[in-house]
Amino acid sequence: MSSDLELFARASDRLRRPVWLYDPHTSRGIYANPPALELWGAETLQELLARDFSVLSPAVKVRTDRLVELTANGAEVSERWTFYPKGQPFTVEATISAFRTGEGPDILLFEASPTEVGAGERRAVEALRHTSAAITLFGRDGGRLFANPAAYSAYGPDGRDFAEHFADPATGRAMFDAAAAGESVAGVHEVATRAGLRWHHMDAHPVFDPVTGEAGVLLNEQDVTARVEAEASRAAAEQKAAMSEARQQFLTDMSHELRTPLNAVIGFSALLTEAGLGAGPTDQARRIHEAGRGLLEVVNRMIDLSEADFDVAPQATATQTVDPAADETAGGEEALGLRVLYVDDNESNRTLVRAMLATQGIACETANDGSQGLEAAAGGDWDVILMDIQMPVMDGVTAARRIRSLTGAAAVTPIIALTANTLDEQVRSYTEAGMDDCIAKPVNMVELLTKTAHWGGCGWRRASEARSLATAG
Repeated sequence: MSSDLELFARASDRLRRPVWLYDPHTSRGIYANPPALELWGAETLQELLARDFSVLSPAVKVRTDRLVELTANGAEVSERWTFYPKGQPFTVEATISAFRTGEGPDILLFEASPTEVGAGERRAVEALRHTSAAITLFGRDGGRLFANPAAYSAYGPDGRDFAEHFADPATGRAMFDAAAAGESVAGVHEVATRAGLRWHHMDAHPVFDPVTGEAGVLLNEQDVTARVEAEASRAAAEQKAAMSEARQQFLTDMSHELRTPLNAVIGFSALLTEAGLGAGPTDQARRIHEAGRGLLEVVNRMIDLSEADFDVAPQATATQTVDPAADETAGGEEALGLRVLYVDDNESNRTLVRAMLATQGIACETANDGSQGLEAAAGGDWDVILMDIQMPVMDGVTAARRIRSLTGAAAVTPIIALTANTLDEQVRSYTEAGMDDCIAKPVNMVELLTKTAHWGGCGWRRASEARSLATAG
């Protein structure tokens, strides 16, 4: 023991009030006079100093750290403490100050006076000190009068006033004014804590200071940062999903509204170039055709850029150059005699596709929507069904599913989606609905005739197999 401690011990041994020294850095006792030994239930000083005080509750640890900070500049702190030597509680009114040994960091000097406290009050005080809720009492000017350990841990010893708890002090002032005027005010607000910005549920009530009797405000805070962040993440996910849905609808509408009229322009102009109209009109038709193809390229690039802006991989669409000379032989002998059902709500599209198929002797009947297409598919003997997607009454995907649920040869008829909606996700939905292939609008005559001939041949085989199975059954 140093000479300073020895002098202090000799003087304190004569005192009647309990006095002891505690080192918060090592969590060990340094000295206790005889009244303190009796208070702590120790027979000797050696017995008391051998006790381990390192296992502290979070509230006691915060409270002890606070004492170190408050007494570092020579200040004294007077407050009530409850200790539990050998498991038995005793409560004292303690005056705590810093004791300088000259050999290391300051230690804490406790000077205590035992006090009688009712059981209810004692339990209330302990609950206040150990609760995770930050509880602060403010005076009528907004200055802090009291903070429990949780509030001290959150905001520190700097004595912030009510508004300084808030990331936006103006919000804090408005809340304090309402509570000081007699209202009970609650809400979730962003606060500026020692750990950074957090979200607290704050509940402010008008109260009276039990010491002075003056009006004040009691603030109860709970950290709800995890809940707020989870709600923000969920809201962001919902917004992202809504934006994705809006993006999909935008691209679908733009594709349909732009490519559908281009289908007629490019398709009919290609037919006119081979209609034997003479040099002048044929040249004009070819120019119209080339202009339409150029416009289609612009539309495709615009849609690809829109997809990229929406963070989606661009979907390549069929933009093969039409070679009118190749159209004449695209179907070959295999196309002759095929019966095709074409379902589309656009009259120009129906007329164009029928004219294209007629160049190879392919018979084509039409239906105006998915519902009519389903009825025609169930009642006819078709080699191929060409199915538009975006139609009133019943869309093409629904119609395809219904056709696949029919019985007999109709259920296995090849179905080719013929549509301006050719994004990756959309094409996958066509396959899932039972469609066999997809042709993009504006329609390329070579692709139309080739795929119709190919799947038409498959249709004969499928129908034959279906009939054989029906006969065997």
